[in-house]
Amino acid sequence: MTSNQDIPIQITDTEGGFVLTPEGDVDLSRAPSLRSQIAAVFERKPGKVIMDLGKVPYMDSSGVATLVEAMQIANRSQSTFILTGLQERVRSIFEIARLDKVFTIVDTLESAEGM
Repeated sequence: MTSNQDIPIQITDTEGGFVLTPEGDVDLSRAPSLRSQIAAVFERKPGKVIMDLGKVPYMDSSGVATLVEAMQIANRSQSTFILTGLQERVRSIFEIARLDKVFTIVDTLESAEGM
């Protein structure tokens, strides 16, 4: 049985929103921590949330589900939700599941901030 583990996440205020930068693998044991931190950010009614995944080398289906949930919250609250910095291994998961067509995914943080 796995226990929930906190995931280190840097949350940076930006003009009109936040940049969230989790660090490390996002798997079954760490997804609940990420989910609660994302929810806390959306409670602040941001115009835009950028999830910088540049420090996430691996993500399993529970991590992907957490991001799908975040996108749904963003849509309900009329926020923009952007993914950036996907490493090859993480990007391939999104491509296999065809979620690269559902999420707004850009290559750089600068591109995301300019949207």
